[in-house]
Amino acid sequence: MAHAPGPLRARLSSPYDREIARLAVPALGTLVAEPLYVLADTAIVGRIGTEELAGLALASTVLLSSHALVIFLAYGTTATVARLVGAGRDDDVAYQSLQGLWLAAMLGVSFAVLIALTDQWLLDVLGAEGPAKDFATLYLRVSLIGLPFMFLVLAGSGAFNGRQDTRTPLVIAVAGALANLIIEVILIFGFGYGVGASALATVIAQVGTGLVFVRRIIGWCRSAGVGLAPDLVSIAALGWLGRALVIRSIGLRGSFTLAAAVAARIGTAPLAAYQIGIQIWSTLALALDAVAIAGQALTGKWLGANAADKAKAAARRMIQVDIAVGLAAGLVVILVREPLAQVFSTDPEVLAATATVLVWVAVTQPLNGYVFALDGILIGAGDMAYLGRTMLVSAAVFAALSWWLIERQLGLNWLWAALTVFMATRALFLWIRWRSERWVVLGV
Repeated sequence: MAHAPGPLRARLSSPYDREIARLAVPALGTLVAEPLYVLADTAIVGRIGTEELAGLALASTVLLSSHALVIFLAYGTTATVARLVGAGRDDDVAYQSLQGLWLAAMLGVSFAVLIALTDQWLLDVLGAEGPAKDFATLYLRVSLIGLPFMFLVLAGSGAFNGRQDTRTPLVIAVAGALANLIIEVILIFGFGYGVGASALATVIAQVGTGLVFVRRIIGWCRSAGVGLAPDLVSIAALGWLGRALVIRSIGLRGSFTLAAAVAARIGTAPLAAYQIGIQIWSTLALALDAVAIAGQALTGKWLGANAADKAKAAARRMIQVDIAVGLAAGLVVILVREPLAQVFSTDPEVLAATATVLVWVAVTQPLNGYVFALDGILIGAGDMAYLGRTMLVSAAVFAALSWWLIERQLGLNWLWAALTVFMATRALFLWIRWRSERWVVLGV
């Protein structure tokens, strides 16, 4: 089989640019809407009290970890549905979207029950104590009501993305974020309720957005004459498909958790600088991830349509676009790194360390763009097993480097160099897969 043409030979325009933008721009809005939930809760609860804010932070850690474990509900559904769209099998699109919702509901209820039974142990592991633990328990237990609906939102968003519609998830996400903010302000500032009301507002928003997705997908099923009963075989197949993405998420999240632990061993100011750098890194990742979502949708569609040349050409263009976005983002960070650092701290030691960290953040953005784009393309191609295996190897490389850093008592620059090696290792594995074209599997 001929090798895929080099992705770096970019042209100023491409016939795929309009379609990539149509998918990526709304996807970016949806990705930004999610952090607004947390930002609104943080800003409002922070005005109630410090202990309440600490409780929110602890409870959110548990909830966001469960979210990370089941992100495959969105990614796996996108890849599956996109292939069916490309093949023109509308009945199966509706059917698989519905089974994705059933899987999300089952996992959501299971996670809620498991967390409810182990919440005190989980909070103890996170070091919760005193009033902060009490507030964390309250916030977490109220939030568990909305957890199954949050999972429904993930599966529903994946179904719409697979149908090449990223605008609908954006509208629903923005509406949910606004509803959350309005209800929270009324309950807390209007009626004087506390941290439990903050969780309740989020639950109401999650229930509303989850039911909107359910209603729309049921409408697809009725139009296609598809029954609404769960199919345990299909649900099990979707779950099995997602196992590799769970491994991928564990490797990725574990690596950055380990990086924070290494930074803490270096010192307080380095830890603060690391936290600032990784937050900016994560924010920039939203733009890169938006193109990756377009990669999932378009790659799956063209492979499902047996159009290998279009799949490879669109994928190549998405790599070029994400590298360009990374270059632009890196240039901006380099130019504003000193005033940007001053937004987060006034401590001279932290400022000096952050200015250096932001150079690493800037320089690695093109590499991140390459990784994010190819990651999305391979997810769209259904190549999850390869992604899971290679993520574990990349995480093992980073773990070995972290151990070496601790043994040698090396500083923050070395930690960011290790993170760069981690991303470069991922890039190498992705490049090998891209060049081999083993990801180009046609049909459904």
